[in-house]
This record gives sequence, C-alpha cells and structure tokens, in this order.
Amino acid sequence: MLCGIDEAGRGPIAGPLVVAGAILLEDIKGLNDSKVLSEKKREKLYEEIIEKSKYHIVFSNADLIDEKGISYCLKNSILEIMENLNEFCKEFLMDGNTSFGISTLQHKIKADATIKEVSAASILAKVSRDRFMNEISSKYPNYDFEKHKGYGTKAHIEAIKKFGRSDIHRVSFKLKALGEENIGVQKSLF
Repeated sequence: MLCGIDEAGRGPIAGPLVVAGAILLEDIKGLNDSKVLSEKKREKLYEEIIEKSKYHIVFSNADLIDEKGISYCLKNSILEIMENLNEFCKEFLMDGNTSFGISTLQHKIKADATIKEVSAASILAKVSRDRFMNEISSKYPNYDFEKHKGYGTKAHIEAIKKFGRSDIHRVSFKLKALGEENIGVQKSLF
C-alpha cells in the first residue's frame, strides 16, 4: 500500500501549513489535485476520504513557521505522518520535487493530479486548512480570512497596511508591497 502526502498553505502570509498523508482502503471516484476541484466537490470528497482511508493531518502554526522555517515544518510534518502511518504501509510518496532529505520518501512532480493517494492527501490538507481559516475569520474580522484563506491578495495586503499583522500572520514572510525585504539567509533543514 502507498501513502500519498501533500501540503496546503506553503505560500500564504497568514495561517498554518497543513500536511496530510492518506492510504486509501477503498477506491474513490473523482480524486484530483485539490486546486482544480470546486470547493463543493472537495468537501464531498473529503468526507469520503475520511471514511475510506487511514490518514494523518499535521498543522504547523505561524509561530513555528517563523521560528523554524517552512522547510523545517514540512520535513517534521512528513516525518510525523510517516511515523503515524508506517504500520499500514512502507511506501510514501510526496507531491513535488524534493524528499526533504528523508531517504525513505519518494517524490514526484504533479503527483497530486496523477496518483490517487496523493490526490486524497491534497484534498485532506486543503479542506482542513480552508475550514480552519473559515473558523478563525470571525476572530479576525479585519482580514476577511474566509475570502482569501491567508494568501497575499490585494485586499489582504491592504488590510495589513491598515491594521498591521495579527498573531496568525507569518512575520518571517516579507512583503514587497509593504516595502519589506528578506534580510539574512533562509533557514535550511539540511
């Protein structure tokens, strides 16, 4: 059996990074890269994936991303998934072009669109993150997180200009629109 792994939230300027792993126990129709599915279709598939798979989902909050770096958070999330699901399978495949220095992790570009287990992980990660951003949006009404999910849209940048960053914004992600520059070297996981 194969465990597919994918992430959601690598690029946003607010909110968590979410990494999911999924081992399918039954066939599921309609799986694809979460980014090409409608929200309604993702939600429906999410419930089916939960029912028909072994899975593990890991959240890394903005503070951890700022402290340790996004690569560190990705690698540790993958290792946690592997540890939690290794009794069910021995083969792990991550969407993308790197194995993050993990010798037992395979990787493939566009696996989220071509390998059903990775598609399932993509959907679990995206829906979990979107639900989280929707839930917290009422706590942060100035930012409209339910609309842009923490990505750097024009409206989101304007809200930061007006209200500053909240405690779920990633301060290590510098914004050119605010005149910020990346200073120093990005943290490496190797």
